Amino acid sequence: MAIQNRIADFHADMTAWRHHIHENPEVAFEETQTSAFVAEKLSEFGIEVHRGLAGTGVVGVLQGEGRDTGKTIGLRADMDALPMQEENTFAHASKVAGKMHACGHDGHTTMLLGAARYLAETRNFSGTVNFIFQPAEEGAGGGKRMVEEGLFDQFPCDMVFGMHNWPELPPGKMGVRSGPVMAGADRFEITIQGRGGHAAQPHLGVDPVVVAAQLVVAAQTLVSRGLSPVECGVVSITRIHAGTAFNIIPNEVKLAGTVRALTPEIRQQLEDGLRNLVRTLPPVFGATGELVYHLGYPPTINHADPTVIAAAVAAKVAGAENVLGDMGPSMGAEDFAYMLNARPGSYVWLGQGGSALGCSLHNPRYDFNDDVLPMGASYWATLVETVLPRAA
Repeated sequence: MAIQNRIADFHADMTAWRHHIHENPEVAFEETQTSAFVAEKLSEFGIEVHRGLAGTGVVGVLQGEGRDTGKTIGLRADMDALPMQEENTFAHASKVAGKMHACGHDGHTTMLLGAARYLAETRNFSGTVNFIFQPAEEGAGGGKRMVEEGLFDQFPCDMVFGMHNWPELPPGKMGVRSGPVMAGADRFEITIQGRGGHAAQPHLGVDPVVVAAQLVVAAQTLVSRGLSPVECGVVSITRIHAGTAFNIIPNEVKLAGTVRALTPEIRQQLEDGLRNLVRTLPPVFGATGELVYHLGYPPTINHADPTVIAAAVAAKVAGAENVLGDMGPSMGAEDFAYMLNARPGSYVWLGQGGSALGCSLHNPRYDFNDDVLPMGASYWATLVETVLPRAA
């Protein structure tokens, strides 16, 4: 494993930074303390700091000491926490009720800060690296907002790279794959309108509960019978609200859920199928259906050439035997997708399983594994030195 020696030297510093961020979690677009901490560290390292994109976003800009080639690279870390109560009792547990770093963004931010410190000290590259610290990844679209507010106009990037910890992988392993790596995630709300009445006289009304039950079952055929068996998609109805009493047939039923897809084409197919189902099925029973469909994050799709680079760097840092190129994609979603839609790039997974509690992401007892901080920072640093080699 090729951990940068200098990065290993300040492993304790990175651990302290990570614990500080973990203790003070801030949710989407509220990352004022976190962004101030990031900006302060970047300034200490001698890196040019820009604040304000997407409200609490921070971008650090660093020039290499080699001849300016005009080449640029972007490295992105997310900063936000989740609105959930932490159940850990260790010293660096969250000090803020109802907020917790349960997805490892504290570790992501720390690893990018570690790489920034190393690169600012060594500057063994040519061109420009942009350290992108993004707010509001957890469902609020901070990445989308940064792009819309001119991220790549103000801070040009020939390529942009992202990384996420992955508890399902052991420490020392990395997952790198081309093509779809994370799903698009949309959500929907359905209203079935019937005609309520006495539960003992169902023939006098139109029972929307029965219609909703039929729709729940039919929606599953959008994947099981609508997609090829080798294609991936998810339609999950996760909420059903109806009625007020045991002897009253309600007027309406409200349902909600999510659609996940790995390609824009399947995403559109599932949306179209759900719209058609809500339009045509309820009238069969004398009811009506209304669908409100909310487009969420698009699929995260890695570009081929940047992924080849990412895989080579991962092999250099972790060892070729520890780089998994055959990991299947995740049906979770990631708003780094917006950056990949705007610029070529690649998103990789960093193994961090084996932490003290071994919990999965979004678990109230999750904690980032500090042992992998040097590896993640070394991946970032080596990536920069590879993509932007020093020119005399």
